Amino acid sequence: MSDRLPSLNALRAFDETARTLSVTRAAHALHVTHGAVSRQLKQLEQQLGVALFRRQGRGLTLTREGEQLRASTSPSFDRLTQACTQLRRRASDAPLVLGCPGSFLARWFIPRLDRLKAQCPELNLHLTADESMADRLGGDVDAVLRFAEPPWPDDVRVVELAPERMGPVLAPEWLATPHPEACDLTALPMLHTQSRPQAWSQWFDARGLAPTTMRHDQSFEHLHYMLEAALVGLGVAIAPSYLVEEDLRTGRLIAPWGFIETPARLGLWLPAGPPRRDIERLADWLRHELDHPA
Repeated sequence: MSDRLPSLNALRAFDETARTLSVTRAAHALHVTHGAVSRQLKQLEQQLGVALFRRQGRGLTLTREGEQLRASTSPSFDRLTQACTQLRRRASDAPLVLGCPGSFLARWFIPRLDRLKAQCPELNLHLTADESMADRLGGDVDAVLRFAEPPWPDDVRVVELAPERMGPVLAPEWLATPHPEACDLTALPMLHTQSRPQAWSQWFDARGLAPTTMRHDQSFEHLHYMLEAALVGLGVAIAPSYLVEEDLRTGRLIAPWGFIETPARLGLWLPAGPPRRDIERLADWLRHELDHPA
């Protein structure tokens, strides 16, 4: 029995057919003829000495041996695709595509873009906000900024930038006394966000407040909307300190009860493997900005 690896074309034909369960659709995806895919599959089965597909009605299903091979070919071709994409991007003048949560992009990153361009003129950066950006990491997204708790996934490299600090903020007209007690907060309307469902619970626990005293008033899908509601005086929001720096500095919001450090970290998520050269420069700039708020 030969240990020689089958041809890459045969394995690619198998993987595409296994994905679509159709020789016709596989041929269309690979831009070859139906007969070419059929010949590749037949040669692969002969070389391996096993049947990889069985016919079921007018379609195909994988045999047990086919399932076993598919479990290896699918992630292998995904990794090959990602690696080739990264190499092409590094060899070209393509911008560094950085994914950010929408609220972080709008309230922290965009106000600092002028400083980034002045301090790092060599960075050709494209910013994007997309809920699925982590799934695109290594494809058309080069890096992702996100708040998350360790441990990190095995298939990414995470550069930790700063701890997450979370606290209640509100418009100043809500405050009846300059030094309120933590328990005074429970008498005010409390704003919630679906993107941080645990935030209030963590803050109540850190301040020794009973969770039963927590109010469940207006809820918002995104943190950015919740902060806009706090700015117009609808109640108390709970937010990472980085997102309200400018509002606190100008007095549009106040944080009389302070912030707590949560288990989450703001990290720069990168695909496995050597990073683009400009990633290190971006990470250094991010650390400096996070450590030295304006």
